[in-house]
Amino acid sequence: MANMMNSLKDKFKDANLRDAKVHASHMKSSIGKFANVINPNHRHDEEHEQRTDAKRNTIAESHRFQSFAPARDGNKIKWYVDGRDYFHAVSVALERAKETIYIEDWWLSPELFLRRPPEQQQYWRLDQVLKRRAEAGVKIYVLVYKEVEAAVSCNSNHTKTALRALCPEGTPGHGNITVMRHPDHNILENAGDMTFYWAHHEKFIVIDFNLAFIGGLDLCFGRWDTKQHPLADVSPAGVNNTIFPGQDFNNNRIMDFKGVSDWANNELSKSEYGRMPWHDVAMGVIGPSIYDIAEHFVLRWNHCKRDKYKRDARFDWLTLEGRHGEDEDLVGVQRPKHPVGEYVHHPKTAMSSKTLSHPQGSVHAQIVRSSADWSSGILVEHSIQNAYKEIISNAQHFVYIENQFFVTATGDQQAPVHNRIGEAIVEACVRAGKEGRKFRVIIVLPSVPGFAGDLRSDAAMGTRAIMDYQYKGLNRGENSIFGKIKAAGFNPEEYIFVFNLRSFDRINFTAAMKEQEQKSGVSYSEVQRAMAEEIMSTAIHGVDKKFHEDSDDEENMDKNTNARDTMLDKKRKFEEAAKDVSIEKTNDWDGDAIADSSDNICQDCLEGARNVTDETWNPNHPEGEKENFVQEELYPHDKLLIVDDRIAVCGSSNINDRSQLGYHDSELSIVMEDTKLINSTMNGQPYQASELATTLRRMLWKEHLGLISPQPLEATEDPNAQPPDDCMNNYEEDEAYQFVEDPLNDKVWDMWTSRATQNTEVFRHLFHADPDNAIRTFEDYDRFCPKGVMKQGHLYDPYMPVADVKKNLDKIKGHLVWMPLDFLCDAEMAEKGLQVNSYTESIYT
Repeated sequence: MANMMNSLKDKFKDANLRDAKVHASHMKSSIGKFANVINPNHRHDEEHEQRTDAKRNTIAESHRFQSFAPARDGNKIKWYVDGRDYFHAVSVALERAKETIYIEDWWLSPELFLRRPPEQQQYWRLDQVLKRRAEAGVKIYVLVYKEVEAAVSCNSNHTKTALRALCPEGTPGHGNITVMRHPDHNILENAGDMTFYWAHHEKFIVIDFNLAFIGGLDLCFGRWDTKQHPLADVSPAGVNNTIFPGQDFNNNRIMDFKGVSDWANNELSKSEYGRMPWHDVAMGVIGPSIYDIAEHFVLRWNHCKRDKYKRDARFDWLTLEGRHGEDEDLVGVQRPKHPVGEYVHHPKTAMSSKTLSHPQGSVHAQIVRSSADWSSGILVEHSIQNAYKEIISNAQHFVYIENQFFVTATGDQQAPVHNRIGEAIVEACVRAGKEGRKFRVIIVLPSVPGFAGDLRSDAAMGTRAIMDYQYKGLNRGENSIFGKIKAAGFNPEEYIFVFNLRSFDRINFTAAMKEQEQKSGVSYSEVQRAMAEEIMSTAIHGVDKKFHEDSDDEENMDKNTNARDTMLDKKRKFEEAAKDVSIEKTNDWDGDAIADSSDNICQDCLEGARNVTDETWNPNHPEGEKENFVQEELYPHDKLLIVDDRIAVCGSSNINDRSQLGYHDSELSIVMEDTKLINSTMNGQPYQASELATTLRRMLWKEHLGLISPQPLEATEDPNAQPPDDCMNNYEEDEAYQFVEDPLNDKVWDMWTSRATQNTEVFRHLFHADPDNAIRTFEDYDRFCPKGVMKQGHLYDPYMPVADVKKNLDKIKGHLVWMPLDFLCDAEMAEKGLQVNSYTESIYT
C-alpha cells in the first residue's frame, strides 16, 4: 500500500492540484509574515531555531573574540594600498576564475574600469570581465545592499539589472550570474523584517575557494586612485586621455553621486572642479581563512533566500562542505515542505583540492564580523568590536588607526554612543603613563565625512551631527578620550594625535580649450559626457543601447541612438575646433603639437617629482593659471588598525556604533598576526616586528609623508598590484623604508608633525581649506569662507601673484594635515530637531 501511495504521489507531483496546494502553502507563508510585526523574535522562538542558536553560541564561545570563526594558521596574506593596485589584482584574479565567484558589496558599479586609462582598457571593465567568466561556465553570486533610495544614491536596482542583462536568454552564460539585494522594503512581503536604517556594508570577494579579497574597497565608482591622488582630469591632448569617466569623477563635498543608473552622466564639470581623491586598504588572502569568508557569504545568501526569495525559483539555496547534514542550519539552509529553487553544493570540486585545505603562508588570521538577526538571521555577534577593544587594550608601544569615522565612547555616560573602543584607548594610554612608557595613538580620519554640501547649510545637519559625536568622543568634555586621560593625571596631547589627509592639483584647462568651446559651441562638460558615452555604452547588455533599463521598445531605442549620435557629434565638433585656435593661446610653445603643461601636478608633493614652480604654463596667459589650482580633502575610507607592528585588523568596519554593535550595519574584517618576524627597531631598541603589519605601516607612512614616487597608471609589472598567488608585496627596502622603521623614533615623529604643520598652514593660507581651527563659531566660518565669494576648492585670494602661489605649493610634502580639533568648538554643531533627535541619533552614530 505504501508503495502504491508513493507511486500515486509521483504521478500527481506535477499535477494542477499539487501546484494549487503548493501555491496555497506559499501564500499562507507570505501572509504569515505580518505576524512578525508583533513577534520580532520569530527566527529564534521555535525549538529547532533555538538549537541552532545554541550551537552557534557554543562555537563562538570557544573562539577568541567570540567570533563564529576560529583563528587559523597558515594564511598567505598580501596588502593593497589604494585602488589602482587593488583593482588590478582583482581583475587578474577574476579573469582566472574557474568555478565560482562570490561578491558582496555595499555598492557595485558594473561599468567600473578595473584598469586605466579607460580608453585603452575597455577589456577590463568589471561587467566585461564578469560576462566573460559567466560565458566560460563560472557561477557568479552577487549580494548587494538594497538602499533606501531617498537616502542613498548607489542604485542597486541598476546593479541588478545591468548584471542580469549581461548574458540574455539564449546566449552563452545565461543564468550564471545571480544577484540578490537585501534588505527588502516591501511591506506586503516583509512587514515584520524591514529595516530602513541599517546597511549591508561588507566588501569582499571569494574566487573558487582558492582566493579571497577583503577590506574597505567596494567595486564601485569613486574608489580607483593612485598614490599621488589626482584631483584633475582634463587633457588638452584629447578627452580620450580621461582617467575618471562619467560617474567615476566625483566630489562628495560639492555634489553627491546622482542618477548612477545613467553611468555615463556627470554633472560635475571637470573644467571647473577637482574630484575627491580616495585612500583605501584591502587584503588578498590565500589559505584556511578563506573558508570563514565563504561561510559568511553562504549564510548571508541563504538568509536572503529565506527572507526575500524563498518562493523564487531563480534563486537556489547554497550548501557548504563542512556545514552539511546536521550542521547545514549553521549557514541558514532550510528544507521547507515545498522548496522552490535547487540545493547547490559548494565548492563544486573537492575541498581537499583547494588552497584553504593546506597551509599557504605565515599569517595567523581570524575572521570577525558584525552581524545579527536582520542581516544574517543570527543572534547578535560583535566580534569586530571585541577584537578592537582587546587588541588596543593590550598595546605596548603604539596604536595606528585609519578609518572613515571615529564615533566611540569611553563609558556609559556618552549616550547615544555605545561602543567602547574609546575606553580601550584610554586604558592603554593611562597604563602607559603609569608605567612611564613612550606610547602614541595616531589616528587618520577624513576632515569631513564624505557627504555633499556646505557644512553651514541645513542639509548638512546630519554630517555635522557625525562630526559632533566624533569630537565629543575625542576631545570635548570630561567623558571624551582627552578628558578621561587628563582626569587620570596625564596630558592627553602627549598620547593622542589626530590627522587628516589633503591633496592639491592643477586643472589643465587652457585658454585654447576655452576658445575651442566658443568656436565649436560645445562645452567641455558635453565633451566629457560624450567621451564617457563612447567608452561606457559598449554592446554588452544584450543589445547596444544607451539607457538599457528604459529602452524596451524600438521607439526608445531610436531616441537613445539619436541622443548618443548627437553627443558624439558634439565631441567631433569640439576636436575639429582645435585646428582654428589661436597659437598664442595654446600650451604648445615648443611647436610639437602637444600641450607642454602637465595634466596633473598632484605628484609634485612626492619624492623625486619636480617642484610646482617648475611646472610650465602658457607664458602668454600666466595669470590664467591661478583659477585652475584646486585642493580637496583626501578621503581615508580604509578601516585599518595596526598595533605594535605585530597585529593588524582590516575590513569594512568603521569605528562607530553602526559598524561595531553588531545589530546595526553588517560588517566583515580580518585580524592578522604574521608569525614571520623581521628585525626592526622600536623606540630605539632592537625589536621583532611581524612582516605583514610593519611593511604595511611603513608603506602607508611613506605615502602620507611623501616619501614615495608617483605611480604610473599601468600596473601590469607592479608586484604590489598582483594577486597573492603571483607574488607577495615588494616593500622596497630603500632609504625611506629604513627611515620610517621605528614608529617611535624622534626624527620620524619630527618629520611627521612638521610636515603636517607646514601642509596645514599652506592649505589655510592659499585655499582657506575647511574645516580649520580658525573656525570656532558659524560667524568665524562666514569670515573664513565667505559665501558666494570663492568656488569650492579654489584659491581664496585671486589677486595673489601666481609665482607666490607656486612657491607656497612647493612647501607641501605628502598629504598629512592636522585634524582641526577646535573646529566649531564654540558653536552648537547639531541642534536637536527634525533631522537630529532621539529617533534618528543612531543613524549618525
